[in-house]
Amino acid sequence: MARVVEVPSFAVVLLMGSAGSGKSTFARDRFAPTEIVSSDHYRGVVRDDETNMEGSADAYEVFHLVVEKRLAARRFTVVDATNVRSRDRAPLLARASRHGAPAVAIVLDVDGATCVARNDARGDRPNSRIYVLRQQESLRASLPTLASEGFAAVHVLGASEIADARVQRIGR
Repeated sequence: MARVVEVPSFAVVLLMGSAGSGKSTFARDRFAPTEIVSSDHYRGVVRDDETNMEGSADAYEVFHLVVEKRLAARRFTVVDATNVRSRDRAPLLARASRHGAPAVAIVLDVDGATCVARNDARGDRPNSRIYVLRQQESLRASLPTLASEGFAAVHVLGASEIADARVQRIGR
C-alpha cells in the first residue's frame, strides 16, 4: 500500500536527503515544475553547470530570493536541495514562518551506498562518495531534532516507500 504524505495546500516543503537519494525525481513526479525551487537548477542558471560547486553561493542567493518571492505571493513551494544541516534549513524555516507557511519536511532516507552508486552512474559527479557520506552523517544527526526546528510535519520515507509514495494536499 502506498504511503500518503499529507501537506497543506499552502506550505513550504523541504525535501531532505543526500545527493543521489532521489529528491529531484520525487519532486518532478509529484509537483508542478513551477512549484519546485532547486539548488541544482539555480547553480546551472548562474554557472551553466548544475554540478559547478563554485557557483553555489550565487546560486543560493537566487534560490533564497525565489523562495521568498513565492512565499510572499502565497504560492506552494517545494525546496529541492539536500537540506541535511540545520544551518541550511534555518533560513528556509524563518521565511516560512514570516509568511505564515507551514513547513513540511519530506526526508528520503536512502542508504549511502545506493546514493553513491546513483551519483557515479550520472557521470557528471565524480568522486561524490565523500560528499554523500558527509551528507548521510548530517542527515542521521538531524532526524531526531527535526520536529523541534519548527516543522509542522516530518515525513521520513524509507527507500522502499519512495517510489509509491503519494502526496496529498489538504486544506484550501
